[in-house]
Order: sequence, then structure tokens, then C-alpha cells
Amino acid sequence: MPVTVIAAKPAEAVDASKFRYIVNLTDPVFRGYHHGRQKHEDDFESMLERARSAGVKSMIITGGSLHESREALKLAEDHNLYATIGCHPTRSSEFDKFRGGPDAYLKALDDLLAERTKGKGRAVAVGECGLDYDRTHFASPEVQKKHFRSQLALAKKYNLPLFLHSRSAHQDFVTILREEGFGEDGGRAVGGKGGVVHSFTGTVEEAKELMDMGFHIGVNGCSMKTEANLATAKSIRPEKLMIETDAPWCSMTSTHASKAHLDSLPATLKSLYFPPGTKPEQFVLGKPVKGRNEPTAVGGVAWVIHRLNNVPFEKVTEKAWKNTVALFGLDELN
Repeated sequence: MPVTVIAAKPAEAVDASKFRYIVNLTDPVFRGYHHGRQKHEDDFESMLERARSAGVKSMIITGGSLHESREALKLAEDHNLYATIGCHPTRSSEFDKFRGGPDAYLKALDDLLAERTKGKGRAVAVGECGLDYDRTHFASPEVQKKHFRSQLALAKKYNLPLFLHSRSAHQDFVTILREEGFGEDGGRAVGGKGGVVHSFTGTVEEAKELMDMGFHIGVNGCSMKTEANLATAKSIRPEKLMIETDAPWCSMTSTHASKAHLDSLPATLKSLYFPPGTKPEQFVLGKPVKGRNEPTAVGGVAWVIHRLNNVPFEKVTEKAWKNTVALFGLDELN
């Protein structure tokens, strides 16, 4: 599950009303649990406050399973945020194990969408869904493909964008999208509304194909590990760009190719995007936890895009913000 952050007005004096993040707030590490054990007290509210200080105006909480989708909707309602409803490819075996079988699981997702696409804390996308061939020990390619298709049907039924995941599966991924009517203009001819392929780590050519099909590309720390990754990130068209964090995962580290660009980040912004943290065992309330990516880091992702393309930082963040609001129908944030 990801934290996708999209900003829109940083500069050195950060305008906190103009940032947008998509975040995995359902992960237990934000409640103090690491590897199944509670290492420190719940610091969920402190994490939200740091995000606001870094300019986060709202968040989309991604659902990676039926259970997590329900959790995401509850958090979204409680905190006046947004959510997605869907099943991650590595969890797609849940369809077959569900009481009543895959049809019952799909109906449960369908029922959530029927109830929660309007008003406060609403669902704004179907997903996280797609294919992940790096982790087929969780679900076979055949199981993943079957249940990816069924979730595409939900996006068409409810005219919602897709929150997509693709790992080492590009050819099957685009083939299924094309076969289900998403090969042009994000599937609008069949009731779709485009979507974003988040945490993108593919090639320049793969990104181009997806953009030509009408999809946005989301980048985070994992999208910037190597020089090849940076070449892909640089190739993303401004109108298709989304910026994210995938928190609590996909931290930007000193071993990544992105570091050379982050070194130029002004100190005033660095303290907001990457505030110093402590180890879980030495937890101090109000400080981040080392090894846990947070929504604040979205500004760092935006900074790298700014450096790669040699365009003003504010222009990058403003465009990413507008793309997000338009795709997910968040006009009330403007």
C-alpha cells in the first residue's frame, strides 16, 4: 500500500494549503507496531501533524484488501480524507479463500463502492489492483490476472479512476487493460476514468505506452533508485505526472541515485520533508521513526523531478496537484 504525495505550492515558505498526498495510513507501523510487536506508543496524530506542517492538505488512503478498504474508509471518514477500494495483486488469493468464493468477495467490494462514493470520507478510486510477478509466492499470475480483470469491471461500473500496481508484469498488465477497454483514453469509452500506475519502476518505453493509453504515472523513492529510474522519471509528461511516497515504504536513501539531487534541497525544506528521527526503541513522541517513510517526504520526490527537468519547483508541484485533483474529482480542495 502506498503513500502517494502530490504537492502544489512549496517554495521556501511552504503554503500548507497546497499539497496533496496519497498515503497508506492503515499500516500498523503508524500505530507503533513493527514486525508484529509494539515498539512504541501510537504516533498517528503526530505523523499527521508533521504532514500538515510540510504542506499536506489532504490524503487518499489506499485499500489493499477488503479488510483494509473498510479500514481506509473509516480513517477517511474520521479525518475528512479520501480512500480507495480494492485488492492488491499479492492479496488476490483472498478472493478464492473468501467465504462464498470470489464472487462474494467481489460483491463485498462492489457493495462498499455502492455505499461510499459520495460525501465525507468517500472512495475516489478502485484499487490498489494490478499485477505483481516479483511476488508470485503470494498469488500465482493466473490468480492475479483473473481478479485484476474483475476489479476493472468495478471501475467501469462506477466510472472511477484506477489505482494501479505493476511489477515485472508490463506485457500482461497492458494486454489485460487493452482487452478490457482501457487501451485508449484511460477506458473512457467503456465507462472508465483513467488512473495512475503508482510507484512506477518500469522503463521509459513502458511509461510512454501507459501514458499513450491515457494513464498517469506515480513516482516515489523506489522510482528513483537508479540512473535508469531517473531517466524514466524525467520522461514523464507534465500532464501525466503524479508524486507519491508509498509510505511507510519506499524511503529515499543515501544509496539511491536521487541523493545527488536531494543534496541541493534547501535546509528550510529539508527540515520539513526529512525531519530527523529516532529508532523505534528510542522513540520520542513528536519525532519520526527511523526506517519508516512518512508523507512529509513527498516534497523531496517533487524536488528531484524539479532538478531532473530544470523547471521551477513550484511549477512541478502545482502541476502534480492539478493532475491529482482532476483525476480523482477532488474539486472541493481547490
